[in-house]
Amino acid sequence: MARTKSEPPSDQCNTAQQKSDPLTKWATRAILLFITLATFSWLDTIKDRWYVFDPVHLHELQLSALAASPNDTAGMISHILSNLTSTYTDTRLSLNTDTSEWVFNNAGGAMGAMYVIHASITEYLIIFGTPLGTEGHSGLHPADDYFHILVGEQWAFQPGALEMERYRPGDVHLMRRGVAKQYKMHEGCWAMEYARGWIPLMMPFGLADTFSSTLDIPTLYNTIRITGREMTKNLLLGKI
Repeated sequence: MARTKSEPPSDQCNTAQQKSDPLTKWATRAILLFITLATFSWLDTIKDRWYVFDPVHLHELQLSALAASPNDTAGMISHILSNLTSTYTDTRLSLNTDTSEWVFNNAGGAMGAMYVIHASITEYLIIFGTPLGTEGHSGLHPADDYFHILVGEQWAFQPGALEMERYRPGDVHLMRRGVAKQYKMHEGCWAMEYARGWIPLMMPFGLADTFSSTLDIPTLYNTIRITGREMTKNLLLGKI
C-alpha cells in the first residue's frame, strides 16, 4: 500500500504567512504612496486652468482703488469689492461681500486682521493688515503670494541680503512659491493679498499660532467657518 506524503504542520504554514504579510503590506503602501504622489504631481501641472483672477488685473484694481480713494482705506476696500462684483458673475465664482466679517490672523509671529473676499482650493483674495504694525515669518507656502500695498509700507528681507526690500502703496510684493522671508508691516499697513496655488496646504501655517500661543478659539472657529463656507460655495459652482 502506497504511503502518502505527510502534510506540513499547520504552525509552519502560519509562520510563513506571517513572514510574507509585512512584505505585502509595505509593498502595498509603497504602491499607494507612489500613486498618490503621481496624482498630486499631475494635478500640480494643470492647476493653472482653475485660476480665475488675473494678477495684472488685480494690480490695475489696486491702482484704481488708490486713485479713487486716496488716504481712505474703507473707500479703497469698497472700490475693490464694487469692481470685483461687477467683473465676476455669481455663476463663475463666489465673492464674500460681507465687510463685517473681519477676524484676527496670527501666523509666523505676525498679527493682523483679515477680511476674506474669496477662498477656493486654488486661490484666495483677502484684505490683510493692521494699523499698529507687525512683523514675522512669511511662511513657506505651495503658492505664489501677491501683496498689493494699499496703505503704509511693507518691508522684507531674505538671508544673505544686506538691504531690506521696501514696498509702498501701488507696489506689489510677490513672494514666490517656496520662498520664505522675514517681513514687517511698518507702523501700520493694509494690503490686498492674493495667493494662487494649493490653498488648503497654507492653512496649517495660518492656524498653528492658535495652538502654540494665542489659544484664541473663537478666532480659530470663525476663520475655519468663513474659509470653509467660501470654499464650499465655490466648489458648488465648479470653482476649484
